[in-house]
Amino acid sequence: MSQQTMEVHDHYIGGEFVAGAGEETFESENPASGETLGTFRRGTETDVERAVAAAEGAFEEWHDLSHIDRAEYLWEIYHELKERTEELGETVTKECGKEISEGKADVVEAAHMVEWAAGDARHPHGDVVPSEIPSKDAYMRRKPVGVVGCITPWNFPVAIPFWHMAVALVEGNTVVWKPAEQTPLCGQTIAELFESTGIPDGVFNMVQGYGDAGSEIVDAPAVDTVLFTGSAEVGHEIAGKVASRPGTTAACEMGGKNAVLVTDQADLDVAVHSAVMSSFKTTGQRCVSSERLIVHEDVYEEFKERFVELAESVAVGEPLDESTFMGPLIEQRQVERFHEYNALAREEGADVLVDRAELDAEEAPDDRGNWVGPFVYEIDYDDAGETRCIREEVFAPHVALMKYSGDIERGVEIQNDTPYGLAGAIISEDYRQINYFRDHAELGLAYGNLPCIGAEVQLPFGGVKKSGNGYPSAREVIEAVTERTAWTLNNSKDIEMAQGLSADITTDN
Repeated sequence: MSQQTMEVHDHYIGGEFVAGAGEETFESENPASGETLGTFRRGTETDVERAVAAAEGAFEEWHDLSHIDRAEYLWEIYHELKERTEELGETVTKECGKEISEGKADVVEAAHMVEWAAGDARHPHGDVVPSEIPSKDAYMRRKPVGVVGCITPWNFPVAIPFWHMAVALVEGNTVVWKPAEQTPLCGQTIAELFESTGIPDGVFNMVQGYGDAGSEIVDAPAVDTVLFTGSAEVGHEIAGKVASRPGTTAACEMGGKNAVLVTDQADLDVAVHSAVMSSFKTTGQRCVSSERLIVHEDVYEEFKERFVELAESVAVGEPLDESTFMGPLIEQRQVERFHEYNALAREEGADVLVDRAELDAEEAPDDRGNWVGPFVYEIDYDDAGETRCIREEVFAPHVALMKYSGDIERGVEIQNDTPYGLAGAIISEDYRQINYFRDHAELGLAYGNLPCIGAEVQLPFGGVKKSGNGYPSAREVIEAVTERTAWTLNNSKDIEMAQGLSADITTDN
């Protein structure tokens, strides 16, 4: 925390940028260079209370607009995102460290999500359901829940906020949002986009800050739904809190210990390409990044040789340089965690194949950045027991190779041997193997002959087991931010009941 004489960016509450109640500020730093990108207010309980009250006060006016009128505000943001992709992509890359094509893709994904949500405003909503009684109409209607609290991560600092907020707003809810403390500049930019639309005061609110501000959003009695994307530990805490409040819901998409399963029928060109993308894109800092490669013994040696060769040579460098494949880790504590798990893998019997964890001085573009390279090891799954290195999420380019023998059933058994169930890929030219994986892998997101990364906004994004209790994106988020009412309307003057229930009223006479 620090006080700066430079401009301090404010929260956005009730239709204006406000300093808030707190005195503390914090800084955004470029993880590639340590450069300070901006100074921001740290949100307090009072700031969150004010934001929630603003959202609650704006709800009726916003709810009374049609879906189509609400979507008009989102269309303006869509065009801004499209027109400013280059500029905003550079901001993403500077603040979260992922290479520039990923920074731009983050903005494009946000635009796609806004396009999907705004376009959905003109699509059918609800269902007509046949009634047993010919004179009755039965149908489903949805209405917004009210105030939606959104808590989003740093690794997709533009895309994921719009996963949460675009649908919530079009469906008639108001929003209180806390961006990740690592990427407040992206949060500031999004708030400025909303302000430029002229959206009614209080419909969108942003409070910058740390986890304590997020906790205040979760705890606020007027917040009806919480949408969260982030770590499993925080997500489970949120889900537990919300579960104790009747009428409040949470949709949490959390981490994973994801795998690429390479069968004996794999095309190794596809397999190696998919594994490198899955393990090292975003420097292993995607919730869907693959930290496990499960490879059949028939193709293991060739796969290992080719994968290791690429891991030894993938370009780590300045993320604004288009020739870079991997940028820095987000912050120093993540660098420390990476090294701790690398040491743990050694303790648990790993045979290290690639160790670029501490880059040479000539490889690291700036000695102030959070620079690391791939760490790859092989470990015997059958002798691994309850080893932590292959079961706990590291969120870094920390990758285990494991050989398996036998059929597809054995490969999927190893794939499922983790408390997580977010994403996974199978590489095989045998459709029967792919279909077995499809039916038995414990996953929320599955890919065939592809990396286990690459969400498209029209598909729900979330996991099972420890990886999630909902899908805070796309079509499925509608379930979290709306309430359904089953309507039955009688078009007759007579009352006739289903299931043969008598509607006669009898008296003593």
